[in-house]
Amino acid sequence: MKAMRFAEYGGPEVLKPVDVAEPHAGPGQIRIAVRAAGVNPHDWRVREGQFRRIHPIPLPAGVGQDASGVVDEIGDGVVGIEVGEPVFGRGSNTYAEFAVLSSWARIPEGLSFADAAGYPSVVETAIRIIRLVGVRPGQTLLVSGAAGGVGSAVLQIARERGIKVIGTAGAANQDYVRSLGAVAITYDAGWEERARRLGTIDAALDLNGAGVIRGLLDLTGDPDKVITIADLEAPMLGIRFAGVGGSMPEALAAAVDLIARGKLHIPVDRSYPLTEAASAHADSQAGHTRGRRVLLV
Repeated sequence: MKAMRFAEYGGPEVLKPVDVAEPHAGPGQIRIAVRAAGVNPHDWRVREGQFRRIHPIPLPAGVGQDASGVVDEIGDGVVGIEVGEPVFGRGSNTYAEFAVLSSWARIPEGLSFADAAGYPSVVETAIRIIRLVGVRPGQTLLVSGAAGGVGSAVLQIARERGIKVIGTAGAANQDYVRSLGAVAITYDAGWEERARRLGTIDAALDLNGAGVIRGLLDLTGDPDKVITIADLEAPMLGIRFAGVGGSMPEALAAAVDLIARGKLHIPVDRSYPLTEAASAHADSQAGHTRGRRVLLV
C-alpha cells in the first residue's frame, strides 16, 4: 500500500510516499480503508523530532493519528461494528491507504469522510484542556489561536457549557471567531490591553505557541489558570503543557452528540491529496488556518 513516511527528522520535504506492507488489526482494534486523514500540529512536531527525547521512535516512520474510512478488518474482541461501516477515530500512521484504529465511532449522518477526519484529536484536546484549566460556567476563558481546529472546538464546546469565550485570531478570521459565539480580538500589538478591557479573565489557553504565555499569565495572575498545547518552554514559568492524555472514546461520543445536535461544526479549510502531505504540513506550520486541513486518500 501507499503511505507517507519520513526516514529522518526535518522539514516537510522529508515526507515521502513509499510502498509498505499493509497493517492488520490486533485485539481490540479495527482496520479501515482510509478515505481521509486529519492533519494536526502534533504530526509535524513528530516529523521535526520535537518529542524524540521523551518519545523516541524508530526511523523510517509513518505519521498521522486521525482518520476516517470504511471498516475492512476487525480484531479479536471487537463487537458492535461491522465490515463496511463508515467510521472515524484515532490510530497510528493514518497517512496511508489502510490504517489501524484503536478508538472509533460511526460517522454521524450527513458528515463526509473529509469532514469527519478533522474531529477526533481536536475534540479530545478541547475537552481535556477545558477540564484541566478549571474554567466554570459563567466564567471567562481567553483562547489564543482561536480560529484553528482545536480553537474552533474549544469555542463551541465552552459556549455549550455556559462559559464566556474571548478568542484571538488574525484580522481575516475575526468574523469566523464571532460566528462560533466568542468575542473576537486580533493578536497583534496591544492584544493584552484589548483583552483586559473586556473584564476579568478567569482562565486562558495557548493553542499556537505564538509567544503569548507571559501575557496570558499576566491576565489571569495564576499559572494554574493557563494551559498550553504548543509552547514547550512554558513549564519553565510553571505553566502546564498538555500534549496528550485524554479519553478518545469519550471525545468521539461527545463529538457525535454535539454534531447531531448542531452544536459543533469544524470546517475543512483545505484538503490535499495524500501525496501532498508535505504541502499540508508546510501550510499547517505557517498558521492562519480556519478550521481543519485534511488529506484525501
